[in-house]
Amino acid sequence: MKQPTDTSHRSLEILIHTICWGLFFAFPLFFTQNSDGTIKWKEFMHHCIVPASLCIIFYLNYFIFVPHILFREQTKRFMFVNLATIVIMTIGLRYLNDLHCPPPPHDRPLPPMYIFYLRDLASLIFSAGLSVAICMSKRWSETEAERREAVKSRTEAELKNLRNQLNPHFLLNTLNNIYALIAFDTEKAQQAVQELSKLLRYVLYDNQQMFVPLGKEIDFIRNYIELMRIRVSPQVNIQTQFNIKPQSQTPIAPLIFISLIENAFKHGISPVAPSFINIVISEDNEKITCTIRNSNHPKARTDKSGSGIGLEQVRKRLELVYPEAYQWNRKVSDDGKEYLSTIVIYLNQQS
Repeated sequence: MKQPTDTSHRSLEILIHTICWGLFFAFPLFFTQNSDGTIKWKEFMHHCIVPASLCIIFYLNYFIFVPHILFREQTKRFMFVNLATIVIMTIGLRYLNDLHCPPPPHDRPLPPMYIFYLRDLASLIFSAGLSVAICMSKRWSETEAERREAVKSRTEAELKNLRNQLNPHFLLNTLNNIYALIAFDTEKAQQAVQELSKLLRYVLYDNQQMFVPLGKEIDFIRNYIELMRIRVSPQVNIQTQFNIKPQSQTPIAPLIFISLIENAFKHGISPVAPSFINIVISEDNEKITCTIRNSNHPKARTDKSGSGIGLEQVRKRLELVYPEAYQWNRKVSDDGKEYLSTIVIYLNQQS
């Protein structure tokens, strides 16, 4: 993918150089025309001596001095080589100018000769400086592109690592649920294993990309919630609402909400107190919103049913996939009986 881009960039660079120097060399044509429109070619060639010297200094720096000396941290050598070349070029310019165009006799005296030397010297130094500036800018641009590519690669590696952690974490929690079912309802446990097989296909195969269609992610969430219904009491009020487009193709990071739903089933259900879980996921053209409200029944410190890494993974993945393009608000009601978690992902701000 990089080769066509580099070739296109190189072609554009050559075109810009050609146009700029072409205009620079063509400028003397305006001063070397006869009254009938013909060109005084000898005079034109004489006027091209200065642009040619500037061009030579520019490309000596562009192709040799800057990349092979300055960029190798040999600053003193670069300054010396440049200065020596410019001085020699300045002397050569004066020699060629006097050779092809000796000063005519004038009634008024000409400026001192050193004025012409200083003028040529300044022009050549400017050409060298321009070349250095362009090379430095080009190098900075390449370095910045490499930095962005490194950040992207690192981000993708971190996301892959998080997904690799999340899959076993999800599987462990689900297996714990099935293990609990086996003790008192074998038939439900068998049904749970069947539901789990559907979920594993998605977890192991369908979520390996950076983004998946929202419709497929919602189907997975529905299946997961149905699996969880098997092990909870019918008295637990579980309500879901999915306000998304039919077979929505809106891209979403896979399994981004599942840890929140796991958390709701873990901390939102009590065997003795009234419990409820309310899950709402909606989308519009600007954002995807996931709101989970559940009764709050915190587990005891001695409860080892979960390692607690799920919500931390959610935070890390949101930072990596949706930097500065999401909001996550979590709170417990004043009476401590209700927990609310809301994630808003802004689609138009994804980078």
